[in-house]
Amino acid sequence: MSTGFSSSSCRFADYFVICGLDTDSGLEPDELSVLIVTLMLQKHGESQEVFQSPLRRTFKSKVLAHYPENVEWSPFDQDAVGMLCMPKGLSFRTQADSHEPQFHSFIITREDGSRTYGFALTFFEEVTSKQICSAMQTLYHMHNAEQYDILHTPGTEEARPSSGAQLHAAPSISRLQRFNSYDISRDTLYVSKCICLITPMAFAQACHKVLEQLHQAVTSPQPPPLPLESYVYNVLYEVPLPPAGRSLKFSGVYGPVVCQRPSTAELPLFDFPMRKMFELLGVENVLQLFTCALLEIQILLYSQPDYQRLMTVAESITALMFPFQWQHVYVPILPASLLHFLDAPVPYLMGLHSNGQDDRTKLELPQEANLCFVDIDNHFIELPEDLPQFPNKLEFIQEISEVLMSFGVSPEGNVHCTEGPAKIKGFRSADMVSDKRNGNLASSPLNSYLLRENQTIARLQALVKRTGVSLEKNASSNKDLKMQCDEEELKMHQLNIQVREVFANRFTQMFADYEVFVIQPSQDKESWFSNRDQMQNFDKASFLSDQPEPYLPFLSRFLETQMFASFIDSKILYHDDEEKEHTLRVFDARVDKIRLLNVRTPTLRTSMYQKCTNIDEAGQRRLSSLLCHHCCAMVKKAIEMRLTKIDHTALHPHLLDMKIGQGRYEQGFFPRLQSDVLSSGPTSNKWAKRSAPAQWRRKDRQKQHAEHLYLDNDQREASTPPLLLPCCNFMSGLKNLGTTIRQPKLSNLSPSVIAQTNWKFVEGLLKECRNKTKRMLVEKMGREAVELGHGEVSITGVEENTLIASLCDLLERIWSHGLQVKQGKSALWSHLLHYQESKEKRDATPAGLGPPERRKSDAGCAMPPLKISLIQDMRHIQNISEIKTDVGKARAWVRLSMEKKLLSRHLKQLLSDHELTKKLYKRYAFLRCDDEKEQFLYHLLSFNAVDYFCFTNVFTTIMIPYHVVIIPSKKLGGSMFTANPWVCVSGELAETGVLQVPKNTLEITFECQNLGKLTTVQMGHDNSGLYAKWLVECVMVRNGITGHTYKFPCGRWLGKGVDDGSLERILVGELVTASTENEDRMCRTPPMQQSPGMMRRFVTISPNSKPKLNTGQIQEGVGEAINGIVKHFHKPEKERGSLTLLLCGEYGLVWALEQVFQHGFKSPRLFKNVFIWDFLEKAQVYFESAEQSQVTQDENYQTRVRHFCRFMRAISSTPRNIGKDGKFQMLVCLGARDHLLHHWIALLADCPITAQMYEDTALLKDHSLVNSLIRVLQTLQEFNITLEASLVKGIGI
Repeated sequence: MSTGFSSSSCRFADYFVICGLDTDSGLEPDELSVLIVTLMLQKHGESQEVFQSPLRRTFKSKVLAHYPENVEWSPFDQDAVGMLCMPKGLSFRTQADSHEPQFHSFIITREDGSRTYGFALTFFEEVTSKQICSAMQTLYHMHNAEQYDILHTPGTEEARPSSGAQLHAAPSISRLQRFNSYDISRDTLYVSKCICLITPMAFAQACHKVLEQLHQAVTSPQPPPLPLESYVYNVLYEVPLPPAGRSLKFSGVYGPVVCQRPSTAELPLFDFPMRKMFELLGVENVLQLFTCALLEIQILLYSQPDYQRLMTVAESITALMFPFQWQHVYVPILPASLLHFLDAPVPYLMGLHSNGQDDRTKLELPQEANLCFVDIDNHFIELPEDLPQFPNKLEFIQEISEVLMSFGVSPEGNVHCTEGPAKIKGFRSADMVSDKRNGNLASSPLNSYLLRENQTIARLQALVKRTGVSLEKNASSNKDLKMQCDEEELKMHQLNIQVREVFANRFTQMFADYEVFVIQPSQDKESWFSNRDQMQNFDKASFLSDQPEPYLPFLSRFLETQMFASFIDSKILYHDDEEKEHTLRVFDARVDKIRLLNVRTPTLRTSMYQKCTNIDEAGQRRLSSLLCHHCCAMVKKAIEMRLTKIDHTALHPHLLDMKIGQGRYEQGFFPRLQSDVLSSGPTSNKWAKRSAPAQWRRKDRQKQHAEHLYLDNDQREASTPPLLLPCCNFMSGLKNLGTTIRQPKLSNLSPSVIAQTNWKFVEGLLKECRNKTKRMLVEKMGREAVELGHGEVSITGVEENTLIASLCDLLERIWSHGLQVKQGKSALWSHLLHYQESKEKRDATPAGLGPPERRKSDAGCAMPPLKISLIQDMRHIQNISEIKTDVGKARAWVRLSMEKKLLSRHLKQLLSDHELTKKLYKRYAFLRCDDEKEQFLYHLLSFNAVDYFCFTNVFTTIMIPYHVVIIPSKKLGGSMFTANPWVCVSGELAETGVLQVPKNTLEITFECQNLGKLTTVQMGHDNSGLYAKWLVECVMVRNGITGHTYKFPCGRWLGKGVDDGSLERILVGELVTASTENEDRMCRTPPMQQSPGMMRRFVTISPNSKPKLNTGQIQEGVGEAINGIVKHFHKPEKERGSLTLLLCGEYGLVWALEQVFQHGFKSPRLFKNVFIWDFLEKAQVYFESAEQSQVTQDENYQTRVRHFCRFMRAISSTPRNIGKDGKFQMLVCLGARDHLLHHWIALLADCPITAQMYEDTALLKDHSLVNSLIRVLQTLQEFNITLEASLVKGIGI
């Protein structure tokens, strides 16, 4: 895709290059590629000599000549051009082999990010050098001798069980010799040669024609009309780049060549056949590959027949990303000698050419945990785990399929396509065009009735007419005009435009409101540049909250990519339309049109699919479709006009001032051309003066070229006016790993350069780790601050999950860097397995290590903490049957370690085995750079400052062991306790049911499905035996995998005739925080289990002591409790914690109302406790007697009384022995659920019983305070409160 070019050039081509065999230096083996192939074969136990005959070996090709010698705006890179013109070096053939010419294109990305394009035609010429032929013959003699030795060594003879096997080997040898042999007396030897154009822009079709005609000139029996130098000189110096929105025709050797360039209002230049990609892969595979590219996953394309397949797929995928741009390593054709680039621990898009002998199983890739592997030839794509779906995937596939089928392309690709084009077209007309289920009209012109009935669409129709473009098909519009290119090329352009418009429409719909969420900096640009790392440029949380739920998995990951960050940075930097990058300007124009036509609003917060190419009866909702259809029609029309009416014609080739005898050549051999006539162009270009538009002569003409191409921000420094240079310098600094990391240098492969590149990788990984940990901490701490009542929430569960997944990906890339030998898809898990194996061997020896280390815990000796064991955590993961793959196990282990706050500690322990690390990793690997490794572990240590539940919340169906301990009071523990205790543990995900606890041990261990974060414990006993009174201090429950320990305070009696007579209680828990070793201790935020907005002034007061609070403190307590519940319901549903904690926990609603009823409460006798429930029962008796005596009251009053009495009766008659305080708690919870609390407070405040049982200063007797309390409780009416089952068990209301 046209993502950059050397904008100082106005010429169509910068260089003409000839590559091939240098007869002076002879046959030179390509040592790097030979070494790599040998290593790959040895890994699979195969001999390289048997399979690599001299005709199939790799030899170095060289740049034989290039014209001109150099141009200042685009320095010639001889190493890169030589590698990419012939990526696998020289190929030799005999007369028995195929000699068909092969065309391919390539990209050279310089260190500054700028790009030039190469177009190469490779063909075979007869070898005339006797020395080369003799050398090849000698290599074959050596090869045959080696084969004989291998097949007849004594060891080989012993290994053969029978003579039949010996007989079987002989035919294979003769077959190899027959097809891969060379006899100088019998065979003619041919060698590959390449001619190439290096151009600033990707006019692939035009360059292909130019090179084909030049090759035809030397192979045809008749010589060309002019010497070859005339045609090369013409294309180098006399053919300019066409201006934006114009077409250009120039002359090849045998026919005209036409190229056309999009206008500044169109999508950027793209001249590769997108049809080919869909035929090779099929629509669904293309969309999966597209999703991987958008999420910046490592992508490896793999193909055998020709290099052009790799380039076509890579360029097509990046072209479809508009308005976003690939920001990382981009090498569509990776030369064989540079396979070690696959070790790069960064996102990349690379293409690997197969040698035809290696299948997928033999291809050793350094890292596969986050790799998308695309086998182009076999219609196969291997995806990374947990890849989210692209939004509206099925509808999107259907729309693309409709476009493809209209051009006779099967959506499944050619591999599975058995019907001919006619049948495909018939299927389209029968099943697609009139498919009412999809809301499409038939392929008639715009429905006139629809236009008459909808004024908005009519307005748009008028707008379209004013542009001069008709949406109706007009078969005769171009009937009299002669097309200047062949029909296939026109169809290619038409299909490209239609498909690209469908993809562009998706992004226009998805990001139509993106500008609203861009955070413009308040300071000047310089300050913003310097603080860019610490600032957010896009309000991701608000944007995601505005999106349909199905979009979130994809969008939350996409918003974290470098391409999206760079897009938003461009938006911030270039406010003015004149300064905007071309892609941004075109995209913003489309967004503005949608906003102008008010078509975004109906689709907001819905996942309704807006098609690009069709219009249906939905009217207003389909205006965006009409707009897209208009764009598509307009561009197609513009292309047809440019190809029909040529805007510019270049000078024709002409005779040059050459000496007599120059320009002659031998048929079948492409000669070295005359460098003296091709070294420089004309002093003045009459064509340019006559035909070039005025803007070509402006001082900022570089920018004029840039505006209709994708330009990497790095390269703007070379092509932008000085005033814009600070912006450009900054944009280059935004790249995560710097330009040398983004694009590896294809030349100079000295050890020092390789070492420097790897050092850049190490620095880049460390920087990425620092940024990622900082981002995750800021987001997480921001969320916990919200739960404590500060600020606004800025992270969602989807987003947190995305950040943790990206951390797992980073760890995989770090562990993949510099691997000696790859084993399995996950490098991290492979390292862990090696460590586990060596540790278990060491532990099996008598001289084992000391006792396992344990965390220090606040839980006391009643429940000793779990030991800290990396191996034990691995075993937990290995025992989870739901996790099938190594990658999944590694990610689960990372999540578990983060939740236990042991990630840094575990990894430090893993890397402390230096012998193992040396065995597994090369010297330059990240994990062997001591300083960087220490910094990396320190960054991970910062995660201990916050609470993550990333394991518990993700693996919700696994079985987990729990350990429960009941701790009785030390003073009155009841050693004579005779009853049988039981517990029931509840969490956010499930509850256990009643579990009997042995009374002699008071602890139990059981296994059940993940309960989630624990919320309540119901405990009680059966009141059996002589002494059934029990004072319980607390209950402790521990998760056996995560080690999370919850404390459920009690401090109350369970037994008849003691305390409130309760035989069971509902306890609300909190997470016990473990204090780790000093070196790992970090300050941390308060536990998440406590309710938000906790009142600091009450921290020292125990709820059991019934403190004498004044009315102001009580009011504040009620307000804080209600505020916590309100905040709970204003969070996204998946982000809400436990409502039980806010109702029944410390300083929850039950406690707050308890203070209200206790204030001013009279105690009749000194040694008798009177409970709130006693007061409520007396009030119930009064209300029921008043109702029977038929005291006249209004209907509302009677309804409230009936409700209150009904709830009181139901709670009193429950079979549960929950005691008086437990009954009061149940009444408050039910009243909150049914929005009755404020009614009951009003009833009780006016009840005569209140006058009897409360002092005159009581809060319930102060009408102003009661009214204030009622208003606060009324705020609960707007929320749908669902109670945990444990709170209302046994109640049928």
